[in-house]
Amino acid sequence: MSKQMSALMQRRGELLARIAAQREQVAGIGMRWQAPLALADKGLAVVRFLRSKPVLVAAAVALFVIRRRGMTGIAMTGWRVWKLYKSAKTLSVNIASQLRH
Repeated sequence: MSKQMSALMQRRGELLARIAAQREQVAGIGMRWQAPLALADKGLAVVRFLRSKPVLVAAAVALFVIRRRGMTGIAMTGWRVWKLYKSAKTLSVNIASQLRH
């Protein structure tokens, strides 16, 4: 076997050992992140469920507001949400126009 070929085989062996070590590191990192990512998946599932049931969310919010503040609280909260929506919409239009220029 030529000297060059044996050098290549040695380099290949070193690279394969390095690959195996890196593979073990990645597996360790994956194990550490498994629980937090599972929790994030559950959170996303909850968000998707709530987005698919807007009437249920609105009823829950209304019930919460009624129990805390009564009908006046609902009216005041609705008014504040409406004003906030209008302000946010105006702000987003202003920002978009500034970004275009």
